[in-house]
Amino acid sequence: MGAVYFYHLTRQPLEMVLPMLLEKSMAAGWRCAVRGVDVKRLEWLDEKLWLGREDGFLPHGLAGGDHDAMQPVLLTVDPVAANNPTAILAIDGAEVSPEEVAPLERVSILFDGNDDTALTRARSQWKALTDAGCSAQYWSQESGQWEKKAER
Repeated sequence: MGAVYFYHLTRQPLEMVLPMLLEKSMAAGWRCAVRGVDVKRLEWLDEKLWLGREDGFLPHGLAGGDHDAMQPVLLTVDPVAANNPTAILAIDGAEVSPEEVAPLERVSILFDGNDDTALTRARSQWKALTDAGCSAQYWSQESGQWEKKAER
């Protein structure tokens, strides 16, 4: 059964944390879907990923292209990503069902710790997923580095 990792962003914004997590996921050999709720936000994130570090390249695509199925990282609002991911990184409160977790290597839920609505949504997701039997970890960067704060 896959695991769900919750990332409470307090010191760095999504556009800084997401590339790090995607690079680690790809190093593990995983195909990734970044699942969002707003196409415009994913378009913005797509641009940020293309303009990323000068010493690195993060191959990815925005859903709706001719080669979606071949993308190692696909940014999408669709709950069924065309690239057949082994890892999902959910942003902006995107829904992840307990049934999706089991066959995946990992589900990561990234949320803005400075946004009360995002915090409430993440707490709701934690409860729903752990109540359904999903293994979960909660990571926070409040101290300046990532620390595991809870596990269930």
